[in-house]
Amino acid sequence: MFTFLSILVLVWAVAMGAWWLVNRYFRNIDLGKLRNRLQGAPVKAAKVPTKKLDLISKEDLQTGRVALRLLQKLELQDRLQTMIEQAGLKWSVARLVHACLGCFLVVFAVAWFFLPPQLVHLAFLPALVFTFLPIVHVARKRSSRIAKFEEQFPESLEFVARSMRAGHGFSVSLEMIHREFQEPLAGEFRRTFEEHNLGMPLELALEKLGHRVPLLDVQFFVSAVMLQKRTGGNLAEILDKLAYIIRERFKLRGRIKAISAHGRMTGIALSSIPIGVAVLTFWTNPEYVRFFINDEMGNIMMVAAVVLQMLGYFFIQKIVDIEV
Repeated sequence: MFTFLSILVLVWAVAMGAWWLVNRYFRNIDLGKLRNRLQGAPVKAAKVPTKKLDLISKEDLQTGRVALRLLQKLELQDRLQTMIEQAGLKWSVARLVHACLGCFLVVFAVAWFFLPPQLVHLAFLPALVFTFLPIVHVARKRSSRIAKFEEQFPESLEFVARSMRAGHGFSVSLEMIHREFQEPLAGEFRRTFEEHNLGMPLELALEKLGHRVPLLDVQFFVSAVMLQKRTGGNLAEILDKLAYIIRERFKLRGRIKAISAHGRMTGIALSSIPIGVAVLTFWTNPEYVRFFINDEMGNIMMVAAVVLQMLGYFFIQKIVDIEV
Protein backbone atom coordinates (compact mmCIF):
# COMPACT_ATOMS: atom_id res chain seq x y z
CA MET A 1 0.00 0.00 0.00
CA PHE A 2 2.81 2.42 0.86
CA THR A 3 4.57 1.64 -2.43
CA PHE A 4 1.39 2.41 -4.37
CA LEU A 5 0.93 5.72 -2.55
CA SER A 6 4.58 6.63 -3.09
CA ILE A 7 4.24 5.98 -6.82
CA LEU A 8 1.02 8.01 -6.89
CA VAL A 9 2.68 10.97 -5.14
CA LEU A 10 5.70 10.69 -7.46
CA VAL A 11 3.50 10.68 -10.58
CA TRP A 12 1.55 13.67 -9.32
CA ALA A 13 4.77 15.58 -8.52
CA VAL A 14 6.25 14.78 -11.97
CA ALA A 15 3.05 15.91 -13.70
CA MET A 16 3.00 19.21 -11.77
CA GLY A 17 6.70 19.75 -12.50
CA ALA A 18 6.23 19.08 -16.22
CA TRP A 19 3.29 21.49 -16.34
CA TRP A 20 5.41 24.16 -14.60
CA LEU A 21 8.33 23.68 -17.00
CA VAL A 22 6.11 23.86 -20.10
CA ASN A 23 4.37 26.96 -18.77
CA ARG A 24 7.73 28.62 -18.01
CA TYR A 25 9.05 27.68 -21.48
CA PHE A 26 6.17 29.40 -23.28
CA ARG A 27 6.42 32.38 -20.95
CA ASN A 28 10.12 32.76 -21.78
CA ILE A 29 9.25 32.66 -25.49
CA ASP A 30 6.76 35.50 -25.02
CA LEU A 31 9.31 37.50 -23.01
CA GLY A 32 11.90 36.97 -25.73
CA LYS A 33 9.54 38.29 -28.41
CA LEU A 34 8.74 41.32 -26.27
CA ARG A 35 12.46 41.97 -25.65
CA ASN A 36 13.20 41.80 -29.39
CA ARG A 37 10.44 44.28 -30.14
CA LEU A 38 11.72 46.72 -27.52
CA GLN A 39 15.26 46.44 -28.90
CA GLY A 40 14.08 46.99 -32.46
CA ALA A 41 15.04 43.55 -33.75
CA PRO A 42 13.15 42.29 -36.82
CA VAL A 43 10.26 40.06 -35.94
CA LYS A 44 8.77 37.50 -38.29
CA ALA A 45 5.21 38.07 -39.25
CA ALA A 46 2.97 35.79 -37.30
CA LYS A 47 -0.27 34.35 -38.50
CA VAL A 48 -3.38 35.95 -37.13
CA PRO A 49 -5.05 33.45 -34.83
CA THR A 50 -8.51 32.43 -35.94
CA LYS A 51 -9.58 31.57 -32.42
CA LYS A 52 -12.04 34.05 -30.96
CA LEU A 53 -10.62 35.89 -27.96
CA ASP A 54 -12.78 36.85 -24.99
CA LEU A 55 -12.65 40.31 -23.47
CA ILE A 56 -13.06 38.85 -19.97
CA SER A 57 -10.93 35.89 -18.89
CA LYS A 58 -12.85 32.78 -17.97
CA GLU A 59 -12.18 29.71 -15.91
CA ASP A 60 -9.91 27.16 -17.61
CA LEU A 61 -12.23 24.20 -18.14
CA GLN A 62 -9.49 21.94 -19.57
CA THR A 63 -7.26 21.79 -16.48
CA GLY A 64 -8.76 19.48 -13.88
CA ARG A 65 -11.88 18.60 -15.86
CA VAL A 66 -12.76 15.66 -13.61
CA ALA A 67 -12.55 17.76 -10.45
CA LEU A 68 -14.51 20.62 -12.03
CA ARG A 69 -17.27 18.27 -13.18
CA LEU A 70 -17.53 16.83 -9.68
CA LEU A 71 -17.69 20.32 -8.18
CA GLN A 72 -20.38 21.32 -10.66
CA LYS A 73 -22.50 18.33 -9.69
CA LEU A 74 -22.09 19.23 -6.01
CA GLU A 75 -22.78 22.93 -6.81
CA LEU A 76 -19.50 23.97 -5.20
CA GLN A 77 -17.59 25.45 -8.14
CA ASP A 78 -19.33 28.84 -8.05
CA ARG A 79 -18.94 29.05 -4.28
CA LEU A 80 -15.24 28.29 -4.40
CA GLN A 81 -14.73 30.73 -7.26
CA THR A 82 -16.54 33.45 -5.30
CA MET A 83 -14.45 32.74 -2.20
CA ILE A 84 -11.21 32.93 -4.22
CA GLU A 85 -12.32 36.19 -5.80
CA GLN A 86 -13.24 37.67 -2.43
CA ALA A 87 -9.83 36.62 -1.07
CA GLY A 88 -8.12 38.62 -3.83
CA LEU A 89 -6.13 35.60 -5.08
CA LYS A 90 -5.42 34.90 -8.73
CA TRP A 91 -6.12 31.21 -8.35
CA SER A 92 -8.40 28.94 -10.28
CA VAL A 93 -10.79 26.42 -8.78
CA ALA A 94 -8.79 23.58 -10.35
CA ARG A 95 -5.60 24.83 -8.70
CA LEU A 96 -7.32 24.92 -5.31
CA VAL A 97 -8.61 21.36 -5.76
CA HIS A 98 -5.16 20.13 -6.83
CA ALA A 99 -3.62 21.77 -3.77
CA CYS A 100 -6.12 19.97 -1.50
CA LEU A 101 -5.39 16.65 -3.23
CA GLY A 102 -1.63 17.20 -2.92
CA CYS A 103 -1.93 17.93 0.82
CA PHE A 104 -3.96 14.75 1.31
CA LEU A 105 -1.46 12.53 -0.52
CA VAL A 106 1.63 14.00 1.14
CA VAL A 107 0.22 13.85 4.69
CA PHE A 108 -1.18 10.35 4.13
CA ALA A 109 2.20 9.09 2.94
CA VAL A 110 4.02 10.72 5.88
CA ALA A 111 1.51 9.36 8.41
CA TRP A 112 1.65 5.87 6.85
CA PHE A 113 5.45 5.89 7.13
CA PHE A 114 5.83 7.28 10.66
CA LEU A 115 2.83 5.83 12.52
CA PRO A 116 3.21 2.57 14.47
CA PRO A 117 1.95 -0.59 12.71
CA GLN A 118 -1.16 -0.81 14.92
CA LEU A 119 -2.17 2.75 13.96
CA VAL A 120 -1.43 2.61 10.23
CA HIS A 121 -5.13 2.20 9.42
CA LEU A 122 -5.74 5.64 10.97
CA ALA A 123 -3.36 7.43 8.59
CA PHE A 124 -6.28 8.85 6.64
CA LEU A 125 -7.44 10.93 9.65
CA PRO A 126 -4.58 13.48 9.64
CA ALA A 127 -4.67 13.40 5.84
CA LEU A 128 -8.35 14.41 5.88
CA VAL A 129 -7.59 17.22 8.33
CA PHE A 130 -4.75 18.65 6.20
CA THR A 131 -6.79 18.25 3.00
CA PHE A 132 -8.69 21.43 3.81
CA LEU A 133 -5.53 23.43 4.58
CA PRO A 134 -5.59 25.33 1.22
CA ILE A 135 -9.28 26.14 1.71
CA VAL A 136 -8.54 27.39 5.23
CA HIS A 137 -5.77 29.57 3.79
CA VAL A 138 -8.17 31.06 1.23
CA ALA A 139 -10.81 31.60 3.90
CA ARG A 140 -8.33 33.41 6.17
CA LYS A 141 -7.18 35.62 3.29
CA ARG A 142 -10.81 36.36 2.51
CA SER A 143 -11.63 37.31 6.11
CA SER A 144 -8.52 39.49 6.40
CA ARG A 145 -9.26 41.26 3.14
CA ILE A 146 -12.90 41.92 4.00
CA ALA A 147 -11.93 43.20 7.47
CA LYS A 148 -9.40 45.61 5.93
CA PHE A 149 -12.02 46.79 3.44
CA GLU A 150 -14.46 47.38 6.30
CA GLU A 151 -11.93 49.55 8.13
CA GLN A 152 -11.39 51.77 5.09
CA PHE A 153 -15.03 51.95 4.02
CA PRO A 154 -16.32 54.80 6.28
CA GLU A 155 -13.49 57.10 5.21
CA SER A 156 -14.17 56.33 1.56
CA LEU A 157 -17.84 57.27 1.99
CA GLU A 158 -16.85 60.63 3.46
CA PHE A 159 -14.39 61.10 0.60
CA VAL A 160 -17.16 60.52 -1.96
CA ALA A 161 -19.42 62.97 -0.09
CA ARG A 162 -16.71 65.66 -0.08
CA SER A 163 -16.00 65.08 -3.77
CA MET A 164 -19.67 65.47 -4.67
CA ARG A 165 -19.90 68.68 -2.64
CA ALA A 166 -16.89 69.97 -4.56
CA GLY A 167 -18.80 69.50 -7.83
CA HIS A 168 -17.65 66.06 -9.02
CA GLY A 169 -20.10 63.45 -10.24
CA PHE A 170 -20.66 60.19 -8.40
CA SER A 171 -18.89 58.05 -11.00
CA VAL A 172 -15.92 60.44 -11.04
CA SER A 173 -15.72 60.16 -7.25
CA LEU A 174 -15.51 56.38 -7.58
CA GLU A 175 -12.60 56.80 -10.00
CA MET A 176 -10.79 59.09 -7.56
CA ILE A 177 -11.03 56.55 -4.73
CA HIS A 178 -8.50 54.14 -6.21
CA ARG A 179 -5.92 56.94 -6.39
CA GLU A 180 -6.43 58.08 -2.80
CA PHE A 181 -6.89 54.78 -0.94
CA GLN A 182 -5.02 51.52 -0.63
CA GLU A 183 -5.99 47.96 -1.42
CA PRO A 184 -8.38 46.22 -1.18
CA LEU A 185 -10.83 49.14 -1.24
CA ALA A 186 -9.06 50.89 -4.12
CA GLY A 187 -9.15 47.78 -6.32
CA GLU A 188 -12.83 47.06 -5.72
CA PHE A 189 -13.95 50.60 -6.50
CA ARG A 190 -11.62 50.77 -9.50
CA ARG A 191 -13.25 47.63 -10.85
CA THR A 192 -16.72 49.08 -10.24
CA PHE A 193 -15.80 52.29 -12.08
CA GLU A 194 -14.27 50.42 -15.02
CA GLU A 195 -17.33 48.20 -15.37
CA HIS A 196 -19.56 51.27 -15.41
CA ASN A 197 -17.19 53.10 -17.77
CA LEU A 198 -17.30 50.19 -20.24
CA GLY A 199 -21.08 50.40 -20.52
CA MET A 200 -22.49 48.46 -17.59
CA PRO A 201 -25.38 50.24 -15.82
CA LEU A 202 -24.37 51.81 -12.52
CA GLU A 203 -26.98 49.80 -10.60
CA LEU A 204 -25.60 46.50 -11.90
CA ALA A 205 -21.98 47.53 -11.22
CA LEU A 206 -22.88 48.41 -7.62
CA GLU A 207 -24.77 45.13 -7.20
CA LYS A 208 -21.66 43.25 -8.31
CA LEU A 209 -19.64 45.25 -5.78
CA GLY A 210 -22.05 44.12 -3.05
CA HIS A 211 -21.67 40.52 -4.24
CA ARG A 212 -17.86 40.67 -4.18
CA VAL A 213 -17.78 42.33 -0.74
CA PRO A 214 -20.41 40.57 1.45
CA LEU A 215 -20.74 43.30 4.07
CA LEU A 216 -23.95 44.77 5.42
CA ASP A 217 -22.46 48.26 5.21
CA VAL A 218 -21.79 47.84 1.49
CA GLN A 219 -25.38 46.69 0.99
CA PHE A 220 -26.56 49.86 2.74
CA PHE A 221 -24.33 51.92 0.47
CA VAL A 222 -25.62 50.24 -2.69
CA SER A 223 -29.25 50.58 -1.57
CA ALA A 224 -28.76 54.28 -0.71
CA VAL A 225 -27.21 55.09 -4.09
CA MET A 226 -29.85 53.17 -6.05
CA LEU A 227 -32.67 54.78 -4.06
CA GLN A 228 -31.21 58.26 -4.59
CA LYS A 229 -30.93 57.62 -8.34
CA ARG A 230 -34.64 56.77 -8.49
CA THR A 231 -36.17 59.26 -6.07
CA GLY A 232 -33.54 62.03 -5.79
CA GLY A 233 -32.14 63.62 -2.65
CA ASN A 234 -28.88 64.75 -1.13
CA LEU A 235 -26.59 61.77 -1.64
CA ALA A 236 -23.61 63.48 0.06
CA GLU A 237 -25.57 63.91 3.29
CA ILE A 238 -26.78 60.31 3.13
CA LEU A 239 -23.21 59.02 2.76
CA ASP A 240 -22.02 61.17 5.69
CA LYS A 241 -24.73 59.73 7.94
CA LEU A 242 -23.96 56.21 6.75
CA ALA A 243 -20.25 56.69 7.59
CA TYR A 244 -21.23 57.97 11.06
CA ILE A 245 -23.44 54.91 11.67
CA ILE A 246 -20.67 52.54 10.58
CA ARG A 247 -18.18 54.17 12.96
CA GLU A 248 -20.67 53.93 15.82
CA ARG A 249 -21.10 50.24 15.05
CA PHE A 250 -17.32 49.83 15.25
CA LYS A 251 -17.33 51.43 18.70
CA LEU A 252 -20.17 49.20 19.91
CA ARG A 253 -18.43 46.12 18.51
CA GLY A 254 -15.25 47.03 20.38
CA ARG A 255 -17.16 47.36 23.66
CA ILE A 256 -18.83 43.99 23.14
CA LYS A 257 -15.46 42.35 22.43
CA ALA A 258 -14.05 43.82 25.63
CA ILE A 259 -17.01 42.55 27.67
CA SER A 260 -17.02 39.07 26.10
CA ALA A 261 -13.22 38.63 26.33
CA HIS A 262 -13.60 36.68 29.60
CA GLY A 263 -15.94 34.20 27.94
CA ARG A 264 -13.59 33.66 24.99
CA MET A 265 -10.62 33.12 27.30
CA THR A 266 -12.69 30.64 29.33
CA GLY A 267 -13.51 28.68 26.18
CA ILE A 268 -9.86 28.53 25.16
CA ALA A 269 -8.75 27.48 28.66
CA LEU A 270 -11.40 24.77 29.01
CA SER A 271 -10.49 23.40 25.59
CA SER A 272 -6.74 23.43 26.27
CA ILE A 273 -6.84 21.74 29.69
CA PRO A 274 -7.81 18.23 28.40
CA ILE A 275 -5.11 18.41 25.71
CA GLY A 276 -2.46 19.40 28.25
CA VAL A 277 -3.56 16.68 30.68
CA ALA A 278 -3.44 14.06 27.90
CA VAL A 279 0.10 15.11 26.89
CA LEU A 280 1.37 15.08 30.50
CA THR A 281 -0.24 11.70 31.19
CA PHE A 282 1.27 10.20 28.06
CA TRP A 283 4.67 11.57 29.10
CA THR A 284 4.53 10.29 32.70
CA ASN A 285 2.47 7.10 32.34
CA PRO A 286 2.29 5.88 28.71
CA GLU A 287 0.78 2.50 29.70
CA TYR A 288 -2.29 4.25 31.09
CA VAL A 289 -2.88 6.19 27.86
CA ARG A 290 -2.39 3.18 25.58
CA PHE A 291 -5.76 1.91 26.77
CA PHE A 292 -7.38 4.58 24.56
CA ILE A 293 -5.31 3.40 21.58
CA ASN A 294 -5.17 -0.38 21.81
CA ASP A 295 -8.57 -1.17 23.34
CA GLU A 296 -11.78 -0.91 21.31
CA MET A 297 -13.72 0.62 24.19
CA GLY A 298 -10.86 3.08 24.71
CA ASN A 299 -11.11 4.15 21.06
CA ILE A 300 -14.83 4.80 21.47
CA MET A 301 -14.24 6.80 24.65
CA MET A 302 -11.49 8.87 23.01
CA VAL A 303 -13.63 9.69 19.96
CA ALA A 304 -16.57 10.62 22.20
CA ALA A 305 -14.37 12.85 24.35
CA VAL A 306 -12.96 14.68 21.31
CA VAL A 307 -16.43 15.19 19.82
CA LEU A 308 -17.89 16.48 23.10
CA GLN A 309 -14.90 18.77 23.62
CA MET A 310 -15.36 20.27 20.14
CA LEU A 311 -19.09 20.72 20.75
CA GLY A 312 -18.41 22.47 24.05
CA TYR A 313 -15.95 24.87 22.43
CA PHE A 314 -18.41 25.55 19.61
CA PHE A 315 -21.24 26.35 22.03
CA ILE A 316 -19.04 28.68 24.08
CA GLN A 317 -18.00 30.55 20.93
CA LYS A 318 -21.62 30.88 19.82
CA ILE A 319 -22.58 32.29 23.23
CA VAL A 320 -19.90 34.99 23.20
CA ASP A 321 -20.30 35.78 19.48
CA ILE A 322 -22.70 38.76 19.47
CA GLU A 323 -23.48 40.17 16.04
CA VAL A 324 -23.75 43.95 15.76
